[in-house]
Order: sequence, then structure tokens, then C-alpha cells
Amino acid sequence: MSTVYLNGHFITASEAKISPMDRGFLFGDGIYEVIPSYHGRFVGFAPHITRLHNGLAELSIQHGMQAAEWADICQQLLTLNQPSMGDNLAVYIQVSRGTDSKRNHAFPTDIRPTIFAYAFAIAAEPIADKQHATTYHAVTGNDLRWQRCHIKSTSLLGNVLHYQQGKEQGAQEILLFDREGFLTEGAAVNVFVIKNGEIATPPLSNKLLPGVTRLLLLQILRQHSQLKVVERDISYDEVLAADEIWLTSSSKEIAPVTQLNNQPVGNGQVGDIWLQAQQLFSQYKYSI
Repeated sequence: MSTVYLNGHFITASEAKISPMDRGFLFGDGIYEVIPSYHGRFVGFAPHITRLHNGLAELSIQHGMQAAEWADICQQLLTLNQPSMGDNLAVYIQVSRGTDSKRNHAFPTDIRPTIFAYAFAIAAEPIADKQHATTYHAVTGNDLRWQRCHIKSTSLLGNVLHYQQGKEQGAQEILLFDREGFLTEGAAVNVFVIKNGEIATPPLSNKLLPGVTRLLLLQILRQHSQLKVVERDISYDEVLAADEIWLTSSSKEIAPVTQLNNQPVGNGQVGDIWLQAQQLFSQYKYSI
């Protein structure tokens, strides 16, 4: 049985109990992170923890945890769970505002946050191989979520509804566009659009999550390649006319989209620029 962490203790999953009065349950009042690891090595650990702390600050959740404490919890979860789950694990961290005696929209002032973390098995480490790359079909839709998408909140209903919207159309992701017709992100991913050798992704704002894989990829491409990389607004028509489209997330790394709205992206094959990007990402992702 898997071992989890809850409020200072490592216990079996069946022993973990959280009150139904917890504000994470009642309001989705919390922040989460998912940090992948391969053979005991975390990818982007520091940026993940930085984003966790930034999100908690946005919600005014006082937690008192330091990066070294998170590192110890995550490493212990790997050590305790690898014998039964294998070498490729991700750690999920969730911090809610905590449990109060009553349900009230206003923030309580005298409760302690609930800190929960667990490890789960993930697929083998992605490799830079065009013939064996996992490709995705996507559709497009209007972004109907709230205006604080930069916060990695546990309140994910808007994302869930959009993801289901794509699934019901036979797609594995949905690319979202704001009221002005500009790309924001996917339901569970950031998005890159490639045209005539330029790699573009929407600039960070309240409309999209500051993805850690997005951050790592931008840094790696700018430091270790001659590829042109820009952060700018991207229109709906540009997305439809793209040579390549990539989805980025901690679980997917850089995933090529080969079909959009039932039409091929570019020539409908995994692109050469994706191959360069994935090769570089695989080489340098542990160094950031």
C-alpha cells in the first residue's frame, strides 16, 4: 500500500483522513503542484516549489514551509514508494487553508493549513524520437474560465469542463482563446506554435498558468540553441496555419499536436523543430 504525507506524518493511504469541513473540500481553497521524477531525479523541483509558494501567497495561506522541507518530504515519498511503484514517480502536493468549525466564505484567522502529498507512478521518461513520439489531437474553444488562471488553484472545475468538452469531440486536448481571439493555453497544458522556424508562446498573464515545463523549455532553447523563440499574442488564424503545435506540461514534457479540429497540423507529422527541442530538453532539463 502506498505511503503518503499528511500534516507532518508519513502514513498509509488508507490511514489518511481529512475533515469534510476542510476548506479545500468545501471551497477548493488551496494550491497544488505535481513534480515528476525519473530514477530518483526530480525535474524542475525549484521552479515547482517557487510556484507553490507564489500561489499560496496569492491566496494569503500562511504555511511556514521552506524549500528544504518540501525537498525532504518529496524525497522521502520517493524512497518509501519506489520499491512498490517503480523508478518513475511524480509527487502531488496540495495545501489547503485548513479546517474550520463552520462554513464561511471569509478567511478564518485561527486555523492551520492542511498539507498533503503523495507519490504516483508515471510513464517512462519521454525520448526525442519522431517515430515513437506520443502525438495529440486537439480542438479549439472559447476560454470561459475565471480571470486568475495564473494561480495553480485546486479549484479546477473550469479546466475540467473544458477538458471534457474536448474529450466529447474526440480530442485529447482543447486549445483555448480569449474574447479578443488570442490563444491562452489548453485545459491542462501550455501551448507553443511554430511557423516558418519561429517558436511562439503566449506571454505570461492572469489568463494562463506559468507552467514549469514552459519555463524550462524557454530557458533551454534560449541558452542552448539558435532557434528563434518569442513570447507574444497568437491569433486564432495563426494557430490554424501553424507548421507545428506543441503542448507542454510536467507529465507530457513537449507533446506534438498533429491534428487540430480534425485537420492536419502542417503536414500532419511530428516536426523537425519538435525533435530539436525535445533533444535539448532531455539533455538539459535536470540542470535547472
